[in-house]
Amino acid sequence: MIEEIRIEDLGVIGRAHVPLAPGLTAITGETGAGKTMVLTGLALLLGRRADAATVRVGARQATAEGCFVLDPASPVLARAREAGAAVDDDGTLVAVRTVAAQGRSRAFLGGRSVPQAVLAEVAEELVTVHGQADQIRLRSPRRQREAIDAFAGADHLGRLAEYRRRWAERQELQADLDDLVEHAQERDREAELLRIGLAEIERVDPQPDEDVALAAESERLGHAEDLRMAASTAYLALAGDDGGPPGAGAVLDVDRARRLLEQAAVHDEELGRLATRVAEVGYLLDEVASDLAGYVDGLQADPSRLEAVQQRRSELTTLARAHGGTVAAALDWARESGLRLLELDGSGDRTASVRARLAEADDALSLLAGEITAARAEAARSLAEAVTAELEGLAMSGSSLEVRLTSVDPAGPWGAEEVEMHLVPHAGAPGRPLGQGASGGELSRVMLAIEVALATAEDSGAVRPPTFVFDEVDAGVGGRAAVEVGRRLAELSRQAQVVVVTHLAQVAAFADRQLVVTKSSGADGDVVTVSDVREVTGDDRVAELARMLSGQEDSTAALEHAAELLERSTVGR
Repeated sequence: MIEEIRIEDLGVIGRAHVPLAPGLTAITGETGAGKTMVLTGLALLLGRRADAATVRVGARQATAEGCFVLDPASPVLARAREAGAAVDDDGTLVAVRTVAAQGRSRAFLGGRSVPQAVLAEVAEELVTVHGQADQIRLRSPRRQREAIDAFAGADHLGRLAEYRRRWAERQELQADLDDLVEHAQERDREAELLRIGLAEIERVDPQPDEDVALAAESERLGHAEDLRMAASTAYLALAGDDGGPPGAGAVLDVDRARRLLEQAAVHDEELGRLATRVAEVGYLLDEVASDLAGYVDGLQADPSRLEAVQQRRSELTTLARAHGGTVAAALDWARESGLRLLELDGSGDRTASVRARLAEADDALSLLAGEITAARAEAARSLAEAVTAELEGLAMSGSSLEVRLTSVDPAGPWGAEEVEMHLVPHAGAPGRPLGQGASGGELSRVMLAIEVALATAEDSGAVRPPTFVFDEVDAGVGGRAAVEVGRRLAELSRQAQVVVVTHLAQVAAFADRQLVVTKSSGADGDVVTVSDVREVTGDDRVAELARMLSGQEDSTAALEHAAELLERSTVGR
């Protein structure tokens, strides 16, 4: 709800404080006193367009400040926090709008400068203004559909939520199917390339680390004579040669050294230990010489084998170059590609499965859409009857509301029809969309009738903004019709905060509180209102109602009539 509004230098208002509270508040005052500027200040807080012409003559800028108190868990406060606004723990949110006499307007929300659009976005969920120049809440088809759905009740809203969930799932299935169909040829090409690559790997049949082993073998076969010469020479150096001098060779020299040391070791244990170590060297040299002899005997130059190795290496190199550079990388590619090929080969089955699931989803949605359509049709009929009955008592006899459901094919995210409200101004006249062909006062009364019908319907799930503001709702009415306007405003105020700007005492008498905007002459002779929006109670309120009735607040007859009117309007409240 709105707790208060403060206005400075706006139109004829120099400074005004407008305190508000729950229930119904009536703002009254003489013509030209500044009631319109109060609404203009509110409109600025709601993000409406700013006009430098509204800045009071001689002032540098006009300022409107509003204090909104909301449920701390409200999504509106979450949106405000996203914009950087500071919100009190109790849910208090302060909005400020300034309009420069020469320059741009500025908007602030919770102490943070924000774009005008953000202020308008937040305010849309806080306040609904019904007036001649305002964008009314129920003018858009989306809002009208939401109103019908809410009027249809909780069961319908639950069914609609289920439909929305299934519709979203169906969209995902359709996107999946579209992707499968659109990329079918691309997947076929990919599968064919994978088959070719896997067939080549299967033909070559590379073994793990085969390329490394073949490289080593190729190196050995390519240098067989060099290897033989080196091994033979080393063997001769160790074991000697039968054609050489007696005792030649490292093995015999070491053995001779061992014997000498062992013979002398009887005189010194240290030589014995050294003799043992020399013996170990002799054993090692003998073993190496034996291995070299075996190596020389086993080493053979094999040109045919070398050719086969080089050919195999060439084949492996060509394969590896296509799949990562090594045999290991090619084997990894083959493993991953095999899995991918299985997936691609199964895409046909997946397409059939998605088509089947899509058909099931369509059947379920069709059933739900039919139930939603039936519920909306019944709600449309009931709401039209309720609003038409309300219009009868609001001096719009002969007017009626039509709620039209227009089928759409295919069904959309909200069902299989569009909802549009039409006003029939009198019997036999064609219906026109809300907002067309009706005066501001008539349109405000139509909106009042709709809001009351939504607020008082059994099982209604209507999401209402915390505050309603009505301007010109009593235009062109009087007498009993004016009483009925006041009664319906009071009825609506049981569900939300309601503010009405009125010139009729019959309407103001139903208010829980009444604020009066008065005018006074400033020192410069201009007509201004300075801090004189005040709440009237008791005798002061009766006097204000008497002024509204007859223009004479001190008339005994008018005072008696005002007191009687106030007493009758409070019965039952």
